[in-house]
Amino acid sequence: MSDLSLPKHIAVVMDGNGRWAKARFLPRTAGHKAGVKSVQKLIEQCVQHKIQALTLFAFSSENWERPSDEVQTLMDLFLKHLEKEVPTFQKHNIQFRLIGDRSRFSGALQDRIFETERVTADHTGLTLVIAASYGGRWDITEAAKTLTRKVIAGELLIDDVNEKTLGQYVCLADLPEPDLFIRTSGEQRLSNYLLWQLAYAELYFTDVLWPDFSEEHFEDAIKFFQQRERRFGKIS
Repeated sequence: MSDLSLPKHIAVVMDGNGRWAKARFLPRTAGHKAGVKSVQKLIEQCVQHKIQALTLFAFSSENWERPSDEVQTLMDLFLKHLEKEVPTFQKHNIQFRLIGDRSRFSGALQDRIFETERVTADHTGLTLVIAASYGGRWDITEAAKTLTRKVIAGELLIDDVNEKTLGQYVCLADLPEPDLFIRTSGEQRLSNYLLWQLAYAELYFTDVLWPDFSEEHFEDAIKFFQQRERRFGKIS
């Protein structure tokens, strides 16, 4: 498989954990735990294919409105697996990042996120990004605030505010924009995810529920991407 035919940056909405659990008469939290295995398999495949970046939508700004026990389970899972996966990140040269509003996380989780980012900061393989407490509108709003402060401080002229300058302050500005977007469980929407960054991504939707997302399903998404003609508004 040619490197030129592979996406540089894959963004994923991991949807369907709750429905997977419901179909098995299990609590929703069981679906989230099962979904972790799919995350681990996907990371392994991205490392094998030498994908530059993988961004996973783990928890949206809106997810804070879910039942408190489910939210707590998700936070506990996140903390547990961050602690557990650091050796894997080091072994495979994976750089870990988190994007989103960290202020609502517990102190223990914030500390673990910071430490994981610190110890993997110099890694040069796959950049693994977790979007948690994240929303695309929040992202753009924060970038706009930064530009506004610069204009007020006289560091930037108002006429210099354009698409290019705003794009420098959204999350992941230093990475290639996602060129393949994958969403599982049959839903076909962005759900306030990377609204700026996904402007020219190829959108791949599958009915497979996230805990069932396998190596074969990932390869199907890659084949879909390879068949696309990416014109970026131009003609062939």
